[in-house]
Amino acid sequence: MIVASETEKKEYYSEDEKKEIRKRYKKILKLANPYIKGDDMKQIRKAFDISMDAHKEMRRKSGEPYIYHPLDVALICVEEIGLGPTSIICALLHDVVEDTELTLKDVRRDFGPKVARIIDGLTKIAENFEQSQSAQAENFRKMLLTLSEDVRVILIKLADRLHNMRTLESMARNSQLKIAHETIYIYAPLAHRLGLYQIKSELEDLYLKYSEPEIYRDIAQKLKSSKDLREKFIDRFMRPIARRLKDAKLNFYIKGRPKHIYSIWNKMKMQNTSFENIYDLFAIRIIIKDIPLDQPEKEKASCWQAYSIVTDEYQPNPDRLKDWISTPRSNGYESLHTTVMSHTGVWVEVQIRSERMDEIAERGYAAHWKYKGNNTGLNKPLDMWLNQVRETLESKDHSAIEFIEDFRSNLYNEEVFIFTPKGDLKVLRKGATVLDFAFDIHTEIGKKCTAGKINSHLAPINHVLQNGDQVEILTTKNQKPSEDWLRFVVTTKARARIKDLLKEENKVYVSDGKEVIIKKLKILGIENTLETHNQIRAYFNKKDYNDLYYSFGKGYINPDEIKRFKSEREAAKSRQSKVIIEDRDLKDAKSFEKAIKKSHGNDTILIGDDMQQIDYTLSRCCSPIPGDDIFGFLTVNEGIKIHRTNCSNALQLLSNYGNRVIKARWTSQLDQSYLVTILLTGIDRVGMIQDISKVISNELHINMRGLSVDTFDGLFEGSIKLYVYDTKHLDLLINRLKGIDGIDKVSRNKNDNA
Repeated sequence: MIVASETEKKEYYSEDEKKEIRKRYKKILKLANPYIKGDDMKQIRKAFDISMDAHKEMRRKSGEPYIYHPLDVALICVEEIGLGPTSIICALLHDVVEDTELTLKDVRRDFGPKVARIIDGLTKIAENFEQSQSAQAENFRKMLLTLSEDVRVILIKLADRLHNMRTLESMARNSQLKIAHETIYIYAPLAHRLGLYQIKSELEDLYLKYSEPEIYRDIAQKLKSSKDLREKFIDRFMRPIARRLKDAKLNFYIKGRPKHIYSIWNKMKMQNTSFENIYDLFAIRIIIKDIPLDQPEKEKASCWQAYSIVTDEYQPNPDRLKDWISTPRSNGYESLHTTVMSHTGVWVEVQIRSERMDEIAERGYAAHWKYKGNNTGLNKPLDMWLNQVRETLESKDHSAIEFIEDFRSNLYNEEVFIFTPKGDLKVLRKGATVLDFAFDIHTEIGKKCTAGKINSHLAPINHVLQNGDQVEILTTKNQKPSEDWLRFVVTTKARARIKDLLKEENKVYVSDGKEVIIKKLKILGIENTLETHNQIRAYFNKKDYNDLYYSFGKGYINPDEIKRFKSEREAAKSRQSKVIIEDRDLKDAKSFEKAIKKSHGNDTILIGDDMQQIDYTLSRCCSPIPGDDIFGFLTVNEGIKIHRTNCSNALQLLSNYGNRVIKARWTSQLDQSYLVTILLTGIDRVGMIQDISKVISNELHINMRGLSVDTFDGLFEGSIKLYVYDTKHLDLLINRLKGIDGIDKVSRNKNDNA
């Protein structure tokens, strides 16, 4: 083990930096003190010294010493997640193998196999992938595979991601977008599933801060300006409840908090409304104290007693009662939720739980582990989910992207609770069918399933199960899995097992399809290379080569379609001949940026008349216009495509193919107009169309391409396709249209493919 001496350290850290490093290190030790035993302190110090030395020459983009990062990750692990000494050691060392000369062998020698295994799970795979593959997805898969061995890998990775998001401001714009979209794609859902609600909410808010900065600032400012009024309202609302709780001899305290910014923005989008029209902007939490851990029946009774007091004082919404005390969520979350009408006519969400439940809600899996062993009934739901995850991870014969999409699909969803004929409880994703239930019991039962008996009534295999159903599976020997099954199963386990079974049967189609492509390439005089197959895969929008070959082997794609691929590829090559860059081997954003920097002295695509020699196209899926926040994407077949950062495809591209994202920004204004779609709703009246046309054509002199309006029950919905110069021009138009008598809402179509 190599440890730097004090003299050497002085060369790399200033006195102020060393003081700050000591301060952060001491805080970690102070918070970890209750968990430390044996030689833990000695091992933590050793990890700290190694990390200090390994990162001594490294600085973050902000200019701060890199050692601040592992220290802060360790602090999040112990302070915000509640992890112990092993996790602190791993957090301090989590980047040494990836970023320095230290190896896993060194870590194993100094700290043992457990720490080495966790560090291995936290270390990225070298990014030497083909264009058809996703380095991000491969690294997600590697990290998630460790769930079957040690959940701490995921928890430390979440702490690492949280600190990276908190310090994202100093990163380049394309890196901000890539990291933010990765976060909302996989890390926030993972935090949610592991019960880390505070971390999940902060990750979501930080995603919004960097993906939609103006929206984030606007909501944050409105929340800040209404803080005093909100606190006064909470005080008035709670006064009569607090009095009744005291009379009932319940020990409690109150937490009142606004909903998170991302949650408010989500609700604004879903309801297509403004901030001012969101009524349940805050939740009030009643925490029942001083309940012995060995009296779970008293814990439940106290929460229901508090619920009765709240609903005696305020009228509850009968559709908004959530009882996660009787049946906890699969991540161990327990609480009573109700929404009641205040005396001032405002809906308020009230959450009621014990101190133990609240700690689990805040710290998730780590708190679950702390209480394990007490007779609380807490262990079962979370352990059931982890067992499901382990079963899912056993299937390795899928592309990384397919694997991540299957895994991710089960992270955020609500559950249904189903019983076997013997009364055993099974927790499945909401929307699960009889066939999902069959595969959850056993693969052999799933593949032979022909029907189910639900509460003694016969039902088909695609019947959607409801909470409390008791299900018996009926099987026959001759039943075989079908591709149609994939259309209605929703659980990861069922999808994975069906795909595995089908792949065994479909190997012959994959082989035949590959031969069809090779023969057709030979006839058309196209070179049969891996790159050509990759371009064909991208052209037909297939996830991997097996999917491509299978589609040809099954006859879903006619071999003559390759002629069309050839002609379009040649046309694209002709267009790309305009690109004035010497290096033609441009496989990712880094090599592209180096090339244009060499050629033009700038590593950003400037969209406008300054760099017309760089060939790009404006993506049809979101139709960006000057003023939109944008990024460039290096495609396999079609050169560079420009997307809006809030494009419906941005999440998939940025979270899975961040290595092909290129910085792009609008430069000098082009004398050019762009087609957009405007959506309007309002009260129908005589002359409305005339007034809309007057604003568009006469006042703003905008060229309109199309107008469609539907009316019903005195209301109307309209869609207008028209040309604008930039976002300022568009905002002016929207504001003028909002001023027309009878118009309620005007917005740009978010998925604009005008």
